[in-house]
Amino acid sequence: MKKLLILPAILFLAFISSAFVVSEGQNGIVMQFSKVKRDSDNNPVVYGPGLHFKVPFIDSIRIMDTRIQTLDDQPDRFVTSEKKDLIIDSYVKWQIDDLAVYYLSTGGNKVQAEALLKRKINNGLRNEIGSHTIKDIVSGKRGEVMETALKRMARSSELGIKVIDVRIKKINLPDGVSNSIYKRMRAERQAVAREHRSEGQEKSEVIRANIDRKVSIMLAQANKESAEIRGRGDAESSKIYSESFSKDPEFYAFMRSMQAYQKSFADKQDVMVLSPDSDFFKYMGSKQ
Repeated sequence: MKKLLILPAILFLAFISSAFVVSEGQNGIVMQFSKVKRDSDNNPVVYGPGLHFKVPFIDSIRIMDTRIQTLDDQPDRFVTSEKKDLIIDSYVKWQIDDLAVYYLSTGGNKVQAEALLKRKINNGLRNEIGSHTIKDIVSGKRGEVMETALKRMARSSELGIKVIDVRIKKINLPDGVSNSIYKRMRAERQAVAREHRSEGQEKSEVIRANIDRKVSIMLAQANKESAEIRGRGDAESSKIYSESFSKDPEFYAFMRSMQAYQKSFADKQDVMVLSPDSDFFKYMGSKQ
């Protein structure tokens, strides 16, 4: 009876030892005597998600996450072709491409894999950034720089990792470089501002000169027309006076004498020495 119970127990234990489950987003490889088990084509045996079986006590399973991973570490210092330092914060999207190579090179340890990948990516970025200027990296050529770096590191065969994307999140300058660049930018902007101001002043002077010239021409024309109008008015007035006074010459002479008296005696301080029988006093004497 006991022997009958032992056999099912052994079979159950063998079933439990041979069965394993691979979750969604993971893949597993079989290690046989510390070596990766391979098929007849010398390709590693890979198990996808689901329930699988292995040889108990001989085979061991190494399950690894095959989803896309993000490597987002601390910013690093890079040197451009101008020998200027840049503090670049980047991230990398990567995925396991060869389970066997990945396991043998990293032991299936994600931390170790990211450390090795980080070193490789930094070397690639240093080579790429070292061949460009700050202007190229900061300007619209940043995408080209990242595209070239991505092509160079698209497949890290020695790690069994495929680099999907490399992106720069932020670019900073060291404090000393930032201050010098800001000072240079400020000086350039001030020079441009002075140039614009001088151009504006020059245009302002030209506009004022044109306006002053137009005003002078308009005033001269107005004075000319005013003088012509006054001249015509004076002529017309003289004509009217002449016609009016010609009708009574004696009255005309009297009016002229009154006007002369008015102008001569306007200031009480004036002194005139004249003969009493002068024609000037013709109309001031008593009429006989």
